[in-house]
Amino acid sequence: MTGRTATAYDVLVLGEVLVEIHTGTALRDAADGTRARISYSGDTLNAAAAAAAAGARTALLAVVGDDELSVPLLRRATELGVDVSHVRRAPHPNGAYLLSADPYGDREFVYWRTRSAGSTLGPRHVGSWRDLLTRCGALVTSGITGALAPSSRAAVLAAARLVHTAGGHVTYDPNFRPRLTGRAEARDLLARIAPLTGLLKTSCPADAQALVDTNDPRTAAARLRALGARTVAVTAGAGRLLLDDGTRAEYHPVPVNPEPVDATGAGDCFTGTATARIVLGDTLADAVAHATAAASLSVSGRGGTGRVPAFSETAALAAAHRGRAAERAGRPLRADPAPRPPAR
Repeated sequence: MTGRTATAYDVLVLGEVLVEIHTGTALRDAADGTRARISYSGDTLNAAAAAAAAGARTALLAVVGDDELSVPLLRRATELGVDVSHVRRAPHPNGAYLLSADPYGDREFVYWRTRSAGSTLGPRHVGSWRDLLTRCGALVTSGITGALAPSSRAAVLAAARLVHTAGGHVTYDPNFRPRLTGRAEARDLLARIAPLTGLLKTSCPADAQALVDTNDPRTAAARLRALGARTVAVTAGAGRLLLDDGTRAEYHPVPVNPEPVDATGAGDCFTGTATARIVLGDTLADAVAHATAAASLSVSGRGGTGRVPAFSETAALAAAHRGRAAERAGRPLRADPAPRPPAR
């Protein structure tokens, strides 16, 4: 990242932070007296926490509300290693969601976002963060952020253009949510931002079917690269990920977590970890190996930020998984230099 000062952030994450209300009971079975716990999540905070845990100096670019939950929300982000000093305030409540989940991703959500603080994100906020964006190593943002409101969509594009033009890396996850936006709008945003991205992470079949008309991971990756994305990562079920960097498209097995609890936020954990490790100097293959390991570990926790693994755990699992894969393939394990430790 030539030309960036020592005070520049490695990773900035732009988007929405949510209050998370989690119940272990299926929502259709919830009744008077059903127990729930409050936490803080949203794809933005999940990715930021993962990036910070992976060693990146990470800051949150978001708008939070003026209700009583803003204090513990920002405190939780700080506890996760994320700098919240650039977060803006708005005279609106914070968005929230009610979640019921199982270890295999059969999740149920109810959201409260109308006139939320997060949905007021707009180009004027991006303007106030211009200096940060032009000096950062990478930006992470998503289709969820772009779907919150027309102003949020404009903010996503403006921020991505600033980072891309300044020579930084942009990671984008379409994260298509039909309750938030229509296919036409999501496809249009994807087409505009794909040429700015260094890494575009998506899911198949969910995102791929809705946005590029296929349920085949290889075809999805090829179509997303045709839109201009430099590298595409496609999550294709619990055990595999397809990576297409333009020279080859190949599957990367994902380490199995023997004690899964909740898959909420696993994709965000992948995104944040991969982005952090790319900026910190990992090869693409090693960044993806660390990201898949972190995502696997994350499903041991409940909620989006219930389990954010330390990088020492992530690196150990990635190395062990690679060793087992090499043994199965009958080839010697290459001796890589030790990964760069978290910068603190």
